[in-house]
Amino acid sequence: MSPAVTGTAAGAVLALAALAFGFGGFLLTALFMGTGAVLGRAAQGTLDVGAVMDALRGKRSSP
Repeated sequence: MSPAVTGTAAGAVLALAALAFGFGGFLLTALFMGTGAVLGRAAQGTLDVGAVMDALRGKRSSP
């Protein structure tokens, strides 16, 4: 899928969650979508989880 299609689908899901469950449901859906994206990239091998954790802890900075 292209980034435009992916972004449109994500926007539609978030809009439906906001309409159906209010702002709390919108935030929870956004959190789950973000978590799923990170886990999917880690499983695919395009995200180095160790480097992300080091950056969050302040042990390594981006060049």
